[in-house]
Amino acid sequence: MSMAQQAEPAATTPPAPGPGKQKDGRTARRPLALRLLARPEVGVFLGAVAVLVFFLLAAPPVRDGSSMANILYQSSTIGIMALPVALLMIGGEFDLSAGVAVVTSALTASMLSYQLTLNVWMGVIVALVVSLAVGFFNGWMLVKTGLPSFLVTLGTFLILQGVNLAVTKLVTGNVATDSIADMDGFDQAKALFASSFEVGGVQVKITVIWWLVFAALATWVLLRTKYGNWIFAVGGNKESARAVGVPVAFTKISLFMLVGFGAWFVGMHNLFSFNTVQSGEGVGQELIYIAAAVIGGCLLTGGYGSAIGPVFGAFMFGMVQQGIVYAGWNPDWFKAFLGVMLLGAVLINLWVQRTATRR
Repeated sequence: MSMAQQAEPAATTPPAPGPGKQKDGRTARRPLALRLLARPEVGVFLGAVAVLVFFLLAAPPVRDGSSMANILYQSSTIGIMALPVALLMIGGEFDLSAGVAVVTSALTASMLSYQLTLNVWMGVIVALVVSLAVGFFNGWMLVKTGLPSFLVTLGTFLILQGVNLAVTKLVTGNVATDSIADMDGFDQAKALFASSFEVGGVQVKITVIWWLVFAALATWVLLRTKYGNWIFAVGGNKESARAVGVPVAFTKISLFMLVGFGAWFVGMHNLFSFNTVQSGEGVGQELIYIAAAVIGGCLLTGGYGSAIGPVFGAFMFGMVQQGIVYAGWNPDWFKAFLGVMLLGAVLINLWVQRTATRR
């Protein structure tokens, strides 16, 4: 009798649930819609499609191939810089000196080549070194002092702005550099940084290709490399990242240097597109780059974002900037549109995060 009583509970124990019956929220697979919403680029992709459709209807010239090529060109000049800025923001920092750093790079290459009568490639190489050095300085100051990146890069912004104007006036006696169009190496450098090619009878700027190549490379780095994991880790919680062996200082400094590389590339494009550089330009562009990254799904608090999102964010900027012109509207509305887009993107990102994390 006692043996029967001991065996009875085993007989009444309910069988384990079969496949598809699992109700535990910890192991249940989330719906596809929620998994898509968890992606930081989904919201901005939908926004970019909406903006494109709007201007296709409101501004018929946008439907022309040459107009779309011009929109892509405007987007690429923003997008190339928005990519490293976005990586930096995912890493928990941002750079207010990015706009004037573009001009610093172009001024360095132009004045060095012209004043010393050198092959322009020498100026290009020295400009790259200067741009990387500016990025290194920002990262090093941040790591060594513990100051917020806002203060560090604001100081760099003011320094570069003053140096750009003062040195250009001192060297050239003007606020702009002299043309380098007839110097050795100019044509080869222009082919790399500022040439065009024809697609279906439409001239497309080479920066569009570079933009897409850099976006693909940044996406691969973020999703497929150890360095990408480091970026997310230091942006999420740098102390926890340091505790598990992530080289926080190296990651932060290298991200600022990536912004320096982007500033160099865009600076070279500007130089070889227009042959000369205005020393007072670049102020305010840093906000455009940051806004494109934020609209693309990157958070100012770090640890969240993608490289694809800023591509769509930059496209929205280019679409609005040129679409207003093609629609025949007052271009003064451009900044207002950007403000609305920025606030809208922040609200959408907030809603997406809350929806994606809700059980």
